[in-house]
Amino acid sequence: MTAERELAEATANAAGAPVARDERCSAGGLWSAQRRALTIGLVLTITFIASEALAVVTIMPVVARDLGGLRLYGWVFSAFMLGNVVGIVAAGRQADRYGPARPFVAGLTLFCAGLATAGLAPTMLVLVGGRVLQGIGAGAVPAVAYVAIGRSLPEQLRARMMAVLSTAWVLPGLAGPAASAAVATLVGWRWVFLGLLPLVAITGALAMPALIRLGKRPQEEGNVGRDSAAEHKLSLGVVAAAGAGLILAGLTLTAGSGQVVLGPVVLVLGLAVTGPSLRRLLPPGTFAARPGLPAVILCRGLLTFTFFGADAYVTLTITTVRHHSTALAGLAVTGATLAWTGGAWLQSRLNGRWEARRLVRSGLVIIVTGLAAMATVLLPATPIEVGVAAWTVAGFGIGLAYAPISLLMLREAPAGSEGWASASLSLADVLGTALGIGAGGAAVAAATAHNWPLRAGVAVAFAIAGVGAIGLSVASRRLPRSLASASPRPAVN
Repeated sequence: MTAERELAEATANAAGAPVARDERCSAGGLWSAQRRALTIGLVLTITFIASEALAVVTIMPVVARDLGGLRLYGWVFSAFMLGNVVGIVAAGRQADRYGPARPFVAGLTLFCAGLATAGLAPTMLVLVGGRVLQGIGAGAVPAVAYVAIGRSLPEQLRARMMAVLSTAWVLPGLAGPAASAAVATLVGWRWVFLGLLPLVAITGALAMPALIRLGKRPQEEGNVGRDSAAEHKLSLGVVAAAGAGLILAGLTLTAGSGQVVLGPVVLVLGLAVTGPSLRRLLPPGTFAARPGLPAVILCRGLLTFTFFGADAYVTLTITTVRHHSTALAGLAVTGATLAWTGGAWLQSRLNGRWEARRLVRSGLVIIVTGLAAMATVLLPATPIEVGVAAWTVAGFGIGLAYAPISLLMLREAPAGSEGWASASLSLADVLGTALGIGAGGAAVAAATAHNWPLRAGVAVAFAIAGVGAIGLSVASRRLPRSLASASPRPAVN
């Protein structure tokens, strides 16, 4: 989900992003003849990918019951995010080296292959495999679109394009959860995946001519930023994804299967594999929250760990713990999505007066408030309507906090290495999401394996998300004090 939405939430205040302007594109608006196809193609592609992301959150309790794989519930989401790691690294590298068209085509092809695999999956394990393919494909979209916007639009049009892209989540947020619940009820959950295949293919084709025309952008002389092609090697992305997968497997084995020897061994192996690869993929000093781009990247990862680590278990709470309908669970997804967009637009009006860290911290307080209220829904005495309202509140909070971090990344990105910087942000996004959901999934697996009440496992998942919020509160102190004062700076090797 985050890989698609990252692009949409760099909102209208992104006009000052430090990307050189192409003088050939200075005339006309977003809907002028030379830009219309790119605008429509990107907006519709993100719309349908967003629809799939929201649909999966809504229907997953139904899928788990049908395929009998509640122990793999968290893996359905984490597998998508781990696939994102590979797709993001590959796309950022290819976009800087060859231009945006090649990774865009490859991404859509793999995304469609993943839709087909998930829609035809006979078991939960095959569904997880399909989600990996979807994740690889969807991971290409944000990096490619950031590069396309930076290279094809002048500064005043970038602001409008970001605002237009943020609306790509409005229609899926309004209709997606309810439509997917209806499709799952009337013709089966498989058509939620299969029905999107022709739509994604057609809308992606609309953007292709404009992406092909962009081609490769030569590296600027004197650029001291990292060479993204050298730093974001595909092999490093695969290793990082594999390491994160081992971490999640170790947690699941330890908590869900009682493997007190094998589980910790796999967990430690995953940490040993992931650490070195991430040190090469992310800006130096990321894990220490070094001021500047490293702190921005870390804060994004902690933000997605917190929000999405809980978000994946909201519909499970409503449908399986509290035994209410999928349609009602869809209302919580819709509320959070629309509130996210509202929060993003509000921060675009406040950023001229509020510091970035104030926006992020204010959003975090709202998220924690919604999370705490959502946790009370696990108790039978709490009205279920509280859950819908609580997660709508949390959605507003992440809308307020998410976009300023995107803008800070754009302003801090070294000139000529936009693909590398956006890929680094996307990596933090998806790893934070995957680890947050995976850790919560281990708690749910433990509850299932030991015949504990499911609400106990979900409660632990919500508590883990709360730990991420504490980490973000600390790391956000290292963010630049003002959006306006942020300026591009070279990466330090």
